[in-house]
Amino acid sequence: MPGDLAVYGGLFLAAFVAATILPMQSEAALAGLLLTESYAPALLIVSASAGNVLGSIVNWWLGRGVDHFRHRKWFPVKPSALTRATRWYQRYGRWSLLLSWLPLVGDPLTIVAGVLREPFWSFLVIVTIAKVGRYLALAAVTLSWM
Repeated sequence: MPGDLAVYGGLFLAAFVAATILPMQSEAALAGLLLTESYAPALLIVSASAGNVLGSIVNWWLGRGVDHFRHRKWFPVKPSALTRATRWYQRYGRWSLLLSWLPLVGDPLTIVAGVLREPFWSFLVIVTIAKVGRYLALAAVTLSWM
């Protein structure tokens, strides 16, 4: 089963990177693994969700220190994306984090949550609901095609 561990770990890593601002898609990896019928769907969902939530925690942490990092070349968020996410967050509050699974807007929202000092535990609960919900929906659609 060491091969299985590599698969689940690889999916975890793909989902982790996908939750950061780096370009990566974990949905295709999850769907592909589900379609092989070789791995436990629940473990695939847990692996992807854990990696994705952890990546969002990294974003939240970066947001907490954004003033120190914002002007560095390597900082991964464009000012326009940060401004757009800040407007969303200020308009809808912490509940905007339910959209953290969305492409383009979701990752900056998790950074803005850190910038605007969203408490960690409320951040964690809401982002976990959003990320797990997305993977559950994807798995349901993928498995219904089989």
